[in-house]
Amino acid sequence: MSRVYNFSAGPAVLPEEVLKEAAEEMLDYQGSGQSVMEMSHRSKVYDKIIKDAEQDLRDLMNIPDNYKVLFLQGGANQFFAEVPMNMMKNKKAGYIITGQWAKKAFAEAKIYGEAVELASSADKTFSYIPDCSDLPITDDMDYVYICENNTIYGTKFKTLPNTKGKDLVSDVSSCFLSEPVDVTKYAVIYGGVQKNVGPAGCVIAIIREDLITDDCLPGTPTMLKWKTQADNDSLYNTPPCYTIYICGKVFKWLKKMGGLEKMKELNEKKAAILYDYLDQSTLFTGTVVKEDRSLMNVPFVCKIDDAEKKAEMEAKFIKEATEAGFVNLKGHRSVGGMRASIYNAMPIEGVEKLVEFMKKFEKENA
Repeated sequence: MSRVYNFSAGPAVLPEEVLKEAAEEMLDYQGSGQSVMEMSHRSKVYDKIIKDAEQDLRDLMNIPDNYKVLFLQGGANQFFAEVPMNMMKNKKAGYIITGQWAKKAFAEAKIYGEAVELASSADKTFSYIPDCSDLPITDDMDYVYICENNTIYGTKFKTLPNTKGKDLVSDVSSCFLSEPVDVTKYAVIYGGVQKNVGPAGCVIAIIREDLITDDCLPGTPTMLKWKTQADNDSLYNTPPCYTIYICGKVFKWLKKMGGLEKMKELNEKKAAILYDYLDQSTLFTGTVVKEDRSLMNVPFVCKIDDAEKKAEMEAKFIKEATEAGFVNLKGHRSVGGMRASIYNAMPIEGVEKLVEFMKKFEKENA
């Protein structure tokens, strides 16, 4: 069977070149006579893999020396708790609620202290980014938290919030490495890798060094203290070795592709093809206000007023698209409709062919 065009939100499409390379090395990694899957994380061979991965990521993102890069387990959901555990010195923080994952992080923070909702776009089903130029931030807040790209709702912060001097923590899971970022604007920038960087099983956290201390909330497990992980170069316990190895290959692929400036250019081109079509379609429409649209996740619905007919048409579209080799286009269970996730590894022809298919479907179902 030939490969499909995979529009999954995560675990998601990976560069074919990376998969082929990993397949070639599956039984024997660079003459070691073993697979990376069965290699000791304390070995010299693996030590080089993880160190190279970190260096390539530092190069790609221009990460300053006073930031630590940690490869962690537990997914972004676990990191929702790690943030307050490691940062809530005054037991108070501000959260901007722009979707499901910000909501979950907010609920988690409430377990550890006072989490304050600074702004929200819940009133319009998270279809926009609220104005964050003058938030009700108080002096006793430890940090301000955002989810920068909202995988489910397809919105993206184009301008970072004015945190009034407070540390900014950002979950970038679904826009990680899709464009250049200024790391110095963040105290913590982190993401689960399974959307735009690698296979599931790892969170990469980039943390300013002054935040890595022994001064955590009482009861913080040893494993979840950033200092434990930083002091041991992410090797305190067995890390997600194979996931990190694949991420390292993706970093090399990104460098080869021309780095993050080039990726942004390609991602803008891909997104424009899909959004331009949605803006003039008589059957389909995007769900996000234009100025806040994500380059990575594009949710859309059928323009049909009758709820039952709308659901029928959307189910028909998803079924026929899947049969035509465009898979995982169903929207998140909490919002329905459709969603195309067009991460770095989605080739431009994948988006072009999807639009071609959508035009044909529209014609046949006018």
